[in-house]
Amino acid sequence: MKIMEYSNTSAEEIFARGISATGVEDIVADIIADVRKNGDKALFKYCEKFDNTVTDCLEVTDEEIEEAFNAVDDEFLRIIKQAKQNIYDYHKHQVRSSFVVAEKDGIVLGQKIIPLERAGVYVPGGTAAYPSTVLMNVVPAKLAGVKEIVMTTPAKEGKINPVILAAAKTAGVDRIFKVGGAQAIAALAYGTESIPRVDKIVGPGNAFVAEAKKQVFGIVNIDMIAGPSEILVIADGTCSAKTVAADMLSQAEHDKLASAVLVTDSRKLADEVAEQIEAQLRILPREEIARASIENNGKIIVADNIEQGIEIANTIAPEHLELCVDNPFDYLDRIKNAGSIFLGKNCPEALGDYYAGPNHTLPTSGTARFSSPLSVDDFVKKSAFTYYTKEALGAVCEDIAYFAEKEGLSAHARSALVRFDKAGF
Repeated sequence: MKIMEYSNTSAEEIFARGISATGVEDIVADIIADVRKNGDKALFKYCEKFDNTVTDCLEVTDEEIEEAFNAVDDEFLRIIKQAKQNIYDYHKHQVRSSFVVAEKDGIVLGQKIIPLERAGVYVPGGTAAYPSTVLMNVVPAKLAGVKEIVMTTPAKEGKINPVILAAAKTAGVDRIFKVGGAQAIAALAYGTESIPRVDKIVGPGNAFVAEAKKQVFGIVNIDMIAGPSEILVIADGTCSAKTVAADMLSQAEHDKLASAVLVTDSRKLADEVAEQIEAQLRILPREEIARASIENNGKIIVADNIEQGIEIANTIAPEHLELCVDNPFDYLDRIKNAGSIFLGKNCPEALGDYYAGPNHTLPTSGTARFSSPLSVDDFVKKSAFTYYTKEALGAVCEDIAYFAEKEGLSAHARSALVRFDKAGF
């Protein structure tokens, strides 16, 4: 584990993000073109090639969903129902209302909030199963009033992990398809014989999924280009090294490209965390993945104080930021750039992944500088509306015309003046 003193290290070393996936653009472009041209035929081919699934029916049946739901243990069903409720209770505060402004005679202005007709939710299913992703993406869409929610997820040898289907049933997904990867994104963007075209695609995925979302943006809307996973822990010298190391590994185990960073004001804690990471890696079931993440992208930065640590965090703008200090609210206003903030020593990032309520679909790769977590807002659009009586327009038509002429747009000007025989024709 790399340990570096902030005062003696270049900014390039401090803020380097390590290895990233390359060489996927052309592969993804070919897949998208194939799906766009050949529809379901292409999807059947990719299901067999990538997931060892031979099928002539892509949609999950009601019987398959019921079978999966019954196969999941009661304790897990209880937990996902409570998680769903927590997510609902948090996101309901994000629901916006349309508004009307009628403060001037003869003028009515306003904004309509309109739910999307159809949303596509992508749920990964490669090295792990993510029922939490189902809940985090579907619950805000349901709150927004989306008419139809379509989910795609890979089926290994024709089977989707039962916990994914149980979460989908619990959350209220309308239709589910056994398709993963870039081909699923293409199908959602363009539509095929089986999979309907959606208005927006949400949900995380590997480098191929992220690239596919990037390439179809504009044909369809997307939530963000998310991934790989990141965590930055700010910890003072009173923290438990065992706890900090465990929190860092909670993200490292996601992906070999994931990033886990500790910023601390204690060299002693830095050394202890490095030792703990090595010890915990040896007993981690996903050791190979987590070790590659730590070796390529992990680092420990020793800062002069916690305030300097927050400056570093604001520059990195991490997906997940843990502030492991005794009085975290004293520092909250100073944190400007983070996807989700976990306050105090009793708030592991995993709490946000599964249970607390705030969304876990978050901006990564420094994009927390200008973007936000997934929310109800992602599943609505807004239309402005304007109404003027003839008298109200008459009072301002010459101002409008004057403004338009300043921009060199005479037809604009005339469209206001013509209603009062002032256009000169």
